[in-house]
Amino acid sequence: MTMQAFAAVGSGGLVGFLLGLVGGGGSILATPLLVYAVGVVPPHVAIGTGALAVSVNAFANFAGHALRGHVWWRCALVFAALGTLGAYGGSSLGKAVDGRHLLVLFGLLMLAVGLLLLRRRPAGAAAPRPVDRRMCALTALVALAAGAASGFFGIGGGFLIVPGLVFATGMPMINAVGTSLLAVGAFGLATALNYAASGLVDWALAAEFIGGGLAGGLAGTALATRLGGRRDLLSRLFAALVLTAAAYVLYRSIGDLSAG
Repeated sequence: MTMQAFAAVGSGGLVGFLLGLVGGGGSILATPLLVYAVGVVPPHVAIGTGALAVSVNAFANFAGHALRGHVWWRCALVFAALGTLGAYGGSSLGKAVDGRHLLVLFGLLMLAVGLLLLRRRPAGAAAPRPVDRRMCALTALVALAAGAASGFFGIGGGFLIVPGLVFATGMPMINAVGTSLLAVGAFGLATALNYAASGLVDWALAAEFIGGGLAGGLAGTALATRLGGRRDLLSRLFAALVLTAAAYVLYRSIGDLSAG
């Protein structure tokens, strides 16, 4: 196994573990890992390849959460279907933007989301809302926005989807994590297919990344189940992950822009 293949499998394992644990962690880290750890030079190839790998791993982890009863199916289907339309449009726009600038914008968005997550307080959380037309309509609006952002930045979008689902439905964090993975998979697939049409997917590298991710996802899903009753802990772990990734992406991408 070459060093690049080893790095791809290891990075995929980390992505799969985080996808299983918090839904959106893996998609946040996939592109930076492919660029900075695996050594994929063109950012758009990293984005397209990462989107495909995250999609497959998200669907695999979604199955594990579904078997454990963590999925609110009506919300999941509405969110995935409508958000995929936004993801396709967003990814078309993202391909036209310089990859280095995409990474800077991506880091700024993660920073904002991480800070918002830290401000959340479990005591002030809304009670779960009834699954009716009004709640699904709100879910659909959030889905379109999250899908567009997901496609534009070339990520699964779980770090947007999870808080979006909690906001729209009031569902517990563990259900938001499980439900989000269907949308993460669908958004990533739409983005990957759009990038593949432009020749911006490394299929062999994606297979290595996916292989590691499937193994890591098993551990992440099991840990998420154990922590499901500790919403505050999951929320803070999620926020810490987003902020850490944001700091690193901004440090590297701004440095690359200055050097270029």
